[in-house]
Amino acid sequence: MTMTQIFGEFRENLPTEQEFLILGFSPTSVPLKLRWRNNGLSADFVADYLTTFFPVSEDEPNTKEKQAEFKGAVNYIANELLENAVKFSDETTQYPIKFGLHLFKDTRVTVVLIVTNSISAESLNKFQSLIQELINEDPAELYIRQLEKNACNDNYNSSGLGLITMKHDYLAKLGWKFETVQTEPQVVAVTTMVQLTL
Repeated sequence: MTMTQIFGEFRENLPTEQEFLILGFSPTSVPLKLRWRNNGLSADFVADYLTTFFPVSEDEPNTKEKQAEFKGAVNYIANELLENAVKFSDETTQYPIKFGLHLFKDTRVTVVLIVTNSISAESLNKFQSLIQELINEDPAELYIRQLEKNACNDNYNSSGLGLITMKHDYLAKLGWKFETVQTEPQVVAVTTMVQLTL
């Protein structure tokens, strides 16, 4: 049985006539501890890469500050997306993790960060429930509730806090696409999209 489901603010068919970059990772090629380090390095690379499109201007003194703020936001979001993709990939499949970014310059600049990974059947419903919370609830209230859960329970898995932070702190638009990419055996991939307008 095949499926395609879209949640939130997900853009299909991103144009490729402006800047874009795609990276691919094998989820099982290196041990998880080494993968965490690679996630950080990949996020640093993406943030550094994008800052070249926003050079510091001598005529505008606040551009250096804006560039640093932009770099920090992209680094945080890229790192969270990659960590989630590695942590929640279905280890029973060999489906690769794909990370990409697109840069659009119209009246405003929009950076679209996307990550695709396989997801296990057990994680699917739990993740879609979290997505419904992210879509339907106030980000500030959700953020505070999540922090309270973490403070009250040392063993609580802070699942979702990174996504909540993206909406709360960076005013990012989030969207998801779930699709069956293989039927025998069934492999479901989830693409998480984060749109950041500067």
